Amino acid sequence: MKELLVSNITELRKKSGVTQEALAGAVGVTRQTIIAIERGNYSPSILLALKLAKFFKKSVEDIFILKHV
Repeated sequence: MKELLVSNITELRKKSGVTQEALAGAVGVTRQTIIAIERGNYSPSILLALKLAKFFKKSVEDIFILKHV
């Protein structure tokens, strides 16, 4: 069984009214990294996942979901 990491970064970001550029700056990555995470093309490091969770005031598990496909 294959595992897939899914995030709800896009929804959280839009709900918060934050641009990809602003989010990237806040967590210390490029806009392209945020785009890749949102598209599911990149799994963030633990450090980045924790920074994103802190930014949105959510747990890592609230942002990233491991799905079995």
